[in-house]
Amino acid sequence: MSQHQFYEPNYSVVEHRDDGSLAPFPNKELNDRLSHSELKLDSVLGVRSDANGVVWMLDNGMRSGVTPKLVGWDTKANKLRRVIYLPPPIAPKDAFVNDFTVDGKHNKIFIADPAGGANAAFIVVDLQTGAARRVLEGHSSVVPEKVDLVIDGRPIQVKDPAGHLVRPHIGVNPVTEDLQNEWVYFGPMHGTSLYRIKAADLADEALDEKQLGARVERYSAKPICDGISIDRDDNIYLGDLAENAIGVIKGDRVYQRLAQNEELSWVDSLSFGPGGKLYAVVNRLHKSAVLNGGESLSKPPYFLIEVKAMAPGLAGR
Repeated sequence: MSQHQFYEPNYSVVEHRDDGSLAPFPNKELNDRLSHSELKLDSVLGVRSDANGVVWMLDNGMRSGVTPKLVGWDTKANKLRRVIYLPPPIAPKDAFVNDFTVDGKHNKIFIADPAGGANAAFIVVDLQTGAARRVLEGHSSVVPEKVDLVIDGRPIQVKDPAGHLVRPHIGVNPVTEDLQNEWVYFGPMHGTSLYRIKAADLADEALDEKQLGARVERYSAKPICDGISIDRDDNIYLGDLAENAIGVIKGDRVYQRLAQNEELSWVDSLSFGPGGKLYAVVNRLHKSAVLNGGESLSKPPYFLIEVKAMAPGLAGR
């Protein structure tokens, strides 16, 4: 699992071991903050596994100002599988790539980039060639709505370069794909709608922007959320940030709250593991200095939790 860059962790990605300890993943060298290697993991948020045992880590590079990249680590051979860089204009200067889905059927990775809001987009990476395209930039399904995130009566606020407090509106961030690799589900973090598009269309280089945009359809209503995941019955799980809750959008496209508790404080990174079990993290991100107007109120404990899913899912999804 990744450790959020807002907390300046020593290691960006760690492995949670059976004894409860955390070890740098895949090793200390690739994670070492003192290393100057271009391969070093700088600021990883999104972590996904594929069917071949490759753990893909999406490094946004924002802590050190380095080029964003995808790093694939082969857990079976215990060696680096691949590094794919995402330079401008694929990932512009204001890119904030942090979530994605791995599509083994179409041999693609689909990355959500909320960027600066108006220029939010998807990045489509071809795993055969390593080539990347930026698509749907500025489309209504990926840009944020003018809705504020308020948690426990306190709005999320960041300081702009002039020192003024502003309420951020984040574009496309939550993204997942059904187990048949047919539909990609997504939406702006600050948005009240979930959308979907066929993975085959998102992968199709022959479609121009207008044609691709016309293939997007609204799927359902949703609350403001961060990471999402999906099970074999197409139930979509999310963290309902404003309500300290976990919810699900069922196959009937109706949102339902599954659990609510003050300890479910910014639920993110939902992902299925072995045995079809669903996991998530609780990171209290709204109390970090970055999102709390410069004042750090975030304190442990932070949690790795197991969520009782309505149906099993695919490991790594």
